[in-house]
Amino acid sequence: MTREPRDVGASVTLGLLAAWAVHDAEEVVMVPRWVRTRLPELRERFPGVPETVWRRLGAVDGREFTTAVAVMAVVVAAAAAEGRRTGGRSALYQTALDAFGLHGLVHLAQAAVVRGYTPGSVTTPLVVLPFTLWARGRLRRSGVLRPARPLDAVRGLAFAAAAATGTHVLARRLVTRRG
Repeated sequence: MTREPRDVGASVTLGLLAAWAVHDAEEVVMVPRWVRTRLPELRERFPGVPETVWRRLGAVDGREFTTAVAVMAVVVAAAAAEGRRTGGRSALYQTALDAFGLHGLVHLAQAAVVRGYTPGSVTTPLVVLPFTLWARGRLRRSGVLRPARPLDAVRGLAFAAAAATGTHVLARRLVTRRG
């Protein structure tokens, strides 16, 4: 006897946008100052990182970063809205949810590598990972969670990387045009 899938509710689907907003608020507040103060130390500690990476990281200003976050808000809002429209069944929503959780693991890895705080590492264990696990559990109990396949983690990370890269490229163009 198979159970009929049921709607998971707005807290699961639109909750992705709310959890993301809390997490990215930490990043918006902390990234510019953190990069400014930690870049010299990081350059010294990690001499194998290409100079182009350090220059690019040092060139990100607050306006550009905030614009990139605003563009990402549109991406996350679209995924959350699609999740709501489909009762959580949407592949876009579930991929974005997985990407959100996986990107939280990247934050924890970054903090471990630098042996200290990195922007996003506070809200990851408090918001990102708990929300992701809770939402996936609700999707599973409702019968709408897509079966996990080995490529799902790769897709989630690729989605997160593509979205982050795309939003930063667009933000740079928008800020350069305005500035």
